Amino acid sequence: MHKIRVGLVGIGKLGKALMEHWKRTDVSIGVYHPSIAKTEDFVGNYQNSYLLTPSKFDEIDVFVLALPAKEIIPFISDRLMKLARVSSINIVNMATAINTNDLKNSFPSLNLIGVKYMGQWRDLLENGNGLFITEAALPMPIDELFGTLGQVQIDREDNLIKVNQLATYYALKTAVTIEKEMTKNQYSPEYMKRALTSLAPEVIRSYSNGTLGHFAKEILKGIESEIE
Repeated sequence: MHKIRVGLVGIGKLGKALMEHWKRTDVSIGVYHPSIAKTEDFVGNYQNSYLLTPSKFDEIDVFVLALPAKEIIPFISDRLMKLARVSSINIVNMATAINTNDLKNSFPSLNLIGVKYMGQWRDLLENGNGLFITEAALPMPIDELFGTLGQVQIDREDNLIKVNQLATYYALKTAVTIEKEMTKNQYSPEYMKRALTSLAPEVIRSYSNGTLGHFAKEILKGIESEIE
């Protein structure tokens, strides 16, 4: 991998998932968070990371913004726009809820790149092999950086949002249906929790992998006949 100076902004769930796999690379990652104490605790878990302060922002080649959508524009405006060499820095927007093209319209002088993760942060944290969506081919060092986390695919950002909305809607609909049916039949809370946290997710995983057992296959046949 080409040596680039990377700054990770955000030490929440996504930031943690990213670092859990970047720690296996030889890339040095500067980590920024307004709380120095929290940042020190975070970087203490990763040998290839260090505390990044605003005074060192000008030394960074790529900022990866693993921030909530509402914090992206304030960070760019308040922190990055003040840098002397900001126009030569690549800024990666990972927030699903803010379109990178809208950011480009707001900050036309900046090198803004959208790289969006399709999935839940915990899956990335525990399993790696993530799927990342970008609308154009990434510069080689950035492509390699995210390539260590899984697969990078070129597609429209709004397709990712639609997929996330679809999956989230049906996942929640399934959870609410299970909850209502088990409550109506007066099953114990322990059974309900097991159904929601283990049974249903593992059945979906098995269906996706083509590894359903006989019991589930028989139920699937009934569902398919209902759909027909």
